[in-house]
Amino acid sequence: MSLLSTRIQSIKPSPTLEITQLAQELKAKGKKIISLSAGEPDFDTPHFIKEAAWEALQQGYTKYTAVDGIIELKKAIQAKFKTDNALAYATDEIIVGCGAKHVLFNAFMVTLNKGDEVIIPTPFWPSYPYIVTLCDGTPIIVACPQFKITADQLEKAITPHTKWLLLNSPNNPSGAIYSKEELAALADVIRKHPHVYVMSDDIYEHIRYDGVPFYTFAQVAPDLKDRTLTINGVSKSFSMTGWRIGYAAGPKEIIKAMAKLQSQSTSNPTSISQYAAAAGLSHSGEFLTENNQLFLERRDMVVRMLNDSPGLMCATPPGAFYVYPSCAGVLGKKTPDGKRIESDKDFAAYLLEAAEVAIVPGVAFGLSPFFRLSYAEDTPLLEKACKRIQTACTALKD
Repeated sequence: MSLLSTRIQSIKPSPTLEITQLAQELKAKGKKIISLSAGEPDFDTPHFIKEAAWEALQQGYTKYTAVDGIIELKKAIQAKFKTDNALAYATDEIIVGCGAKHVLFNAFMVTLNKGDEVIIPTPFWPSYPYIVTLCDGTPIIVACPQFKITADQLEKAITPHTKWLLLNSPNNPSGAIYSKEELAALADVIRKHPHVYVMSDDIYEHIRYDGVPFYTFAQVAPDLKDRTLTINGVSKSFSMTGWRIGYAAGPKEIIKAMAKLQSQSTSNPTSISQYAAAAGLSHSGEFLTENNQLFLERRDMVVRMLNDSPGLMCATPPGAFYVYPSCAGVLGKKTPDGKRIESDKDFAAYLLEAAEVAIVPGVAFGLSPFFRLSYAEDTPLLEKACKRIQTACTALKD
């Protein structure tokens, strides 16, 4: 009899966290590693949010809260959906969890039975298929070379066992954003299949550039609102990754079930973090404009420098804080010590060894040959990393 369950043995550790940990270990050994693998803004949490947390501490808000979130935060989320997305939700259609990943996990846990299928377009956040698998579902991976699923692809992927379509816009890792028209085309397909629900992961909603607008699925297809679960959080936009607050809004039946599960697992999210998040969501967000301007400058520099690297081709992403360049042009080439690069995983290993730059290979996101590089890092360090990548690419031989 195995000590560990077959469930846990069916998944692997997060590749981004795995590479980040490896980079830290190499740093500890004296290597001057520049790690561009983690999906975390380098900006500090805004001061007014920290002030709200301190005030909550001073007022003694350190006890258990309602399992599914304090009413102050729920009302702030309610107002956010109304203002940003033209969506009206009652407070009992909203749940707060310990990060968006936790909320997503709970949603799948309460809705999936063995054999239920979840359509996941590539490239995807690596946790998606593993969470589906943990919840006894079957991930159905749809290859999307243009980084977005089309209506035709969706129609072909749907079966009688399909339970969810999982959308992520702006996308991690590609930064792609679904337009209003693209979402409307997907909605036309969903309408024909009443057994299919849509999970919309909007965690990068406010990190966008070049005036590209954002639309969430339920906003474009309000008649499908009762078949849509919209997930968001404060980690990325508010630089609150460590505070662990995510939320979702959707059908009351699903929200109630998620709260029941939460009552038997984590209980409520951290009380202080909830008050801090409420302050963030209630703020007008001038700091977002400043942060996005800096992200934009970094993005443009990184795209330019990667495109100047022999064998790499980098599109300009309209959202999030990643680039997802193709490394097809380096495949088949040899490193200075004679090793042949056969895959994006090989290329990532080469960059770590030869350039001391940590990136995540595209295989982790279900679409090769690409790699993800995060530009949520100090600008001079980013420039230094890109110069190292250019040097490493130049050193490759046919």
